[in-house]
Parts: sequence; structure tokens; C-alpha cells
Amino acid sequence: MLVLSRRVGESIMIGPDVVVTVLEVRPDLVRIGIDAPRDVEVHREEVFVEVQQANRSAASPAPQDVEALAAGMRDDPKRKKSPDDDTATRPPRRGNPG
Repeated sequence: MLVLSRRVGESIMIGPDVVVTVLEVRPDLVRIGIDAPRDVEVHREEVFVEVQQANRSAASPAPQDVEALAAGMRDDPKRKKSPDDDTATRPPRRGNPG
């Protein structure tokens, strides 16, 4: 971790496009301003962690939900079956000719 000392009104650069400026210093609080391009996401750490957890939860369905979906697909008569699954339309196999 890089540790820098700055006074009110002083800035640091992160890459060529991000400027972090110290706006105010109080005994229990430091206010900073961040100037960054619109395509750079800037979040407080606690907000960022919360968003990441919500995304993981949304992308990982519960096992019972996956099983219910699979069962529904197996039971759906409208579902188009692959040729390997559709044995009802094939003629029965006969003994090996020869």
C-alpha cells in the first residue's frame, strides 16, 4: 500500500485521468474529492462490497430453484426434444442383418 501525506487542497494522481483531492480534514473525518472519467466506477468500499455480494447472489440460484426448473423442462410436453431423445417416432430396431 502506498501511503502519502497531503494537505487540504492538495491532490494525487491515479493514472493520467483520476485526480483525488483532499477537501477538508477534521479530527474524525477526511473529505476527499475524486475527479474521474465517467467510465471509471468510483464507490465507497462498503457499497462496492455490498454490490459484489448482491451480484454473486443473483448469479448463483439456489439448488432447489435449479432442480425445479430442470424438472419443469423434463415434464414440458411442448419442449422440442433432440432426435436422440425422440424414440417414439423411430421404427423399432430389428436384429442385426447378416
